[in-house]
Amino acid sequence: MTEPPQPPPQPPTPSDYGHLPGPPQPSAHGFPPQGANPYARQPAPEQPPRPQQFQQPQQPATQPMYGYPPPPPGLPGMPTTVPATPSKKKPTVLVAASAAALLLVGGVGWIAFAGADDDPNKPVAQGSPADGKASASASVDNGDGSGNGSGEADLNSGRKQGEGKVLWLKTVKIDGPGMGVESPGQWVVGDTVVKGVWKSLTAWSTADGKEKWTLPFPTLICATSQQTTADGKTVVMYKDGESDTASCTQMRVVDLKTGKEVWSKEVPKEGLFDLFTSPTVDITGDTVAINRGGNASAFRISTGDKLFTGNQAEGCGADSYTSGNGKMIALATCRDEDSTVEVQGIDPVTGAKGWTFRLPPKFKVTGIHSVDPVVLDLGNEGSKERSIVVLGPDGKQTATLTGEGNFPVGCGDTGLFRSLTTCDSSAVADNTLYLATRESGGKANEIVAFDLASGKAKWRTPAGDGRTITPLKAADGQLVFYRLAEEDKGGEILSIPAAGGTPTALLRNPSGPAAPIEHSFRLPKVDWADGRFFISTGRLKAEGKEEKLLMVFGM
Repeated sequence: MTEPPQPPPQPPTPSDYGHLPGPPQPSAHGFPPQGANPYARQPAPEQPPRPQQFQQPQQPATQPMYGYPPPPPGLPGMPTTVPATPSKKKPTVLVAASAAALLLVGGVGWIAFAGADDDPNKPVAQGSPADGKASASASVDNGDGSGNGSGEADLNSGRKQGEGKVLWLKTVKIDGPGMGVESPGQWVVGDTVVKGVWKSLTAWSTADGKEKWTLPFPTLICATSQQTTADGKTVVMYKDGESDTASCTQMRVVDLKTGKEVWSKEVPKEGLFDLFTSPTVDITGDTVAINRGGNASAFRISTGDKLFTGNQAEGCGADSYTSGNGKMIALATCRDEDSTVEVQGIDPVTGAKGWTFRLPPKFKVTGIHSVDPVVLDLGNEGSKERSIVVLGPDGKQTATLTGEGNFPVGCGDTGLFRSLTTCDSSAVADNTLYLATRESGGKANEIVAFDLASGKAKWRTPAGDGRTITPLKAADGQLVFYRLAEEDKGGEILSIPAAGGTPTALLRNPSGPAAPIEHSFRLPKVDWADGRFFISTGRLKAEGKEEKLLMVFGM
């Protein structure tokens, strides 16, 4: 199947799009000299921030903000973790701007947006009480429109020719804290999909949705890694108690195929100010790195033995580690007058530092698109400069991306206390970066492919019809991307060759009653594996009512 129309041969340039500028004149750091602003074109109009539900009040910063920009003046910060046991009450809706920001490339200002994204329904490519158990409450059949006689909606009724179907849907009922609960993580391992819900992980068969296992945790799950080991294990963090002051210090290795705990231990503090604020978990090989608010430490997954720490005593101590394809890099803050940021190549077994790439003063890493090859999004909030740069195996800059487009900055959760992880809103493979432009004002966005050797845009494909597309994964010479669902239209999974061409539809999700459900997933996590599309919620209201949790589509 193909998805018409053929992408236009010439890049479209809507009037409100900015651009990624040409390569700046390098300084000693391979970056533009201070004061040079290649982005100083006609500013684009500011977009007001949208409301974001479940915002938490800002917590005071206790240490420098490592590796990402501070909030623009006058804007409150991002939420940190959800309190473990707040009083029961209805969820509060707060209108607040995020510390994260959107730099309109080609403009001269940072534009705030709510949360990690301006649209809570846009995907990002992650012992429970008895009523916290997931169930299949919605009727799903083969699409003949008859349902199952239970009076519930037949999600496949009215399926059109060429459309796939809903294979199964899981819902959950939780009577939890008034601010709602996290539903972290989503992993597809072989014929099993695993989803986190508050204080447990549950696994189902990808084919029919039959439950395989549930693993309860003693307290709130507070951080997960989307990565897994080669044999299907991952690392989950949970709180050290039920109180509001409990810390996210407990680490457990879980075998996602069997649902068995491999081991659990507490992550030791690295000094007096190691507060374990909003940790991130990063896996490569047999190493897991636990990053949190300016501190980081790594452990051996097979045994739990500690491998190394960020070593803040050094001149440029690592604040966090990020990995991919067996490689690891560190973001480090140097103890100089400007708190200069340095990117380091790291041995994931010993922690030994190899190459270094030092940013000019005042520049921060706002996003990591890839670790192998290294592709970094860099910005200077003060001078309003931005560059996406490519580093070679020796850490030297080899290219700067150039091309038209209004591209979001941060590509994920870059709250004040959150360490950066690899962007799940972009994809890198075959020496190509695939980056989606920002959807704005109901206008369709597009995906732009950049050649990492030259830094130039190779091609772009539009979403069309006011729709939005986002990359899912890139491999084997193809990009797979998701065309988001709308109230009356199901989503679509498409692919396009790395060299460009006409997109091919791999799966068209059904319209009818399934479309508004697919469209309404909150902070969704998405996966494409073995011809099936998985979409799940990242947060639950937990008001004691049935809520959608995980929906699976296929043919």
